Amino acid sequence: MRLKIKHVGLTCVFLLLTVLMGMAQQPAKPAQQEVLPLSAKQAVDYALANQATIRTAKLDQLIQLAKNKEVSGLALPNVTGNGTFQHNPIVQKQLIDASNFSDTVPKGTLVPFSFGLKFNVIGEVKVTQVLFDPSILVALQARKTLEELSTRNVQKTEIDVKVNVYKSYYNVLSAHKALQFLTGNIASVEKILSDTKETYKNGLVEKLDVDRLMVQLTNLRTEETKLRNLSEVGIAALKYQMGMSLQQEITLTDTLSTTEIKSQIAADNSDYTQRIEYQLLETQKRAYEYDVKRYKLNALPTLALFGTGGASRASDVFNYFKTETWYGYVGYGASLTLPIYAGSQRRRKVDQAFLEVKKAEVQLDNAKLGIDLERSQSSSNLRNNILTLDAQESNMQLAQEVYNMTQTKYREGVGSSLEMSTAENDLLTAQNNYFSALYNAVVAKVDYLKAYGKL
Repeated sequence: MRLKIKHVGLTCVFLLLTVLMGMAQQPAKPAQQEVLPLSAKQAVDYALANQATIRTAKLDQLIQLAKNKEVSGLALPNVTGNGTFQHNPIVQKQLIDASNFSDTVPKGTLVPFSFGLKFNVIGEVKVTQVLFDPSILVALQARKTLEELSTRNVQKTEIDVKVNVYKSYYNVLSAHKALQFLTGNIASVEKILSDTKETYKNGLVEKLDVDRLMVQLTNLRTEETKLRNLSEVGIAALKYQMGMSLQQEITLTDTLSTTEIKSQIAADNSDYTQRIEYQLLETQKRAYEYDVKRYKLNALPTLALFGTGGASRASDVFNYFKTETWYGYVGYGASLTLPIYAGSQRRRKVDQAFLEVKKAEVQLDNAKLGIDLERSQSSSNLRNNILTLDAQESNMQLAQEVYNMTQTKYREGVGSSLEMSTAENDLLTAQNNYFSALYNAVVAKVDYLKAYGKL
């Protein structure tokens, strides 16, 4: 009996382990991601922290900072250590005249003589300190300019990303708003179609009226599907511009309004330094000026201090693990290098750097003209798009009023389904024109802010 109970207990334990192992082997269900609410500014902030182009630009900035630290190291002492072990199985011999060492030896008596030993070890430490080097001096002066140049590149990249994110964000908002209107139109047509079917059953309207409304409803539903698909593509494009995973669910919290578009449209038209492109050209020009200075100063001599200390030992027997005498040596001095003639290469480099400065000046002048043109075009484009938006908004309101009146007449039996279809088509056209004008206006606003350096 005990054996049977023990057997049953072991069986239960085995089954329990089997169940637990099976549960462990089952793939865990992925955690459902929360929907992330995003305003336009939050979308931009997310992009500034995660977009690949910005991350690359910031890495380039860190690389430039590391290069600047490398330049700073050129002005610090340079310490090197060197160790040499040499084995000479056959020591080189030289012939000497033995008569030079003894008068008893006949003149011209040549004797082979070894000046080296089989085993030689040298340990040496060398210290070098540059006192004056024009190329290092200019490189140290140019560090701040090069850091500023890398910072400007990051800022330009951030502005480009902002433009893309804002446009993508407002594109999705425009599609969502159009979808809301279209959904309302579908609900209205569905209601009219239901009423018309009942009226048709009572013999008060023709089947043609029902068919027209069914065709109209089908077209509206098709447009709704297309608009939903476009909205999904727009959201995917927005996530890409933000550097966000496409699997992350988001919801947009901002709204589009004419009042928001019309705000902040007065800006200073004379300050070119508000544009990052102009700041980049100015910084690049200063970098070219340092090149001119560097090549000119290369005609000056360079001065450095050096010191050397070491120890050596030589022996015919390899006994370096024993305590023997090592012979030390110390030396120090100064090194002066004066360039005299290098085939006019320095002069040609100065000329090239000088021409780069002149070219940068031309680019700055052209940038001013380009900024003036861009500001003029963006201002005119924004004003025109706002006028178009106002007109299309009035047209949409008027078309809505006509549609509501036609709908009332139709329900009262004094209007036809053809008039309803015409009013519905006019309303859809007015709504499409309004949403296009709304998106064009908000994009023009983004371009306007970018042109004036306000983005």
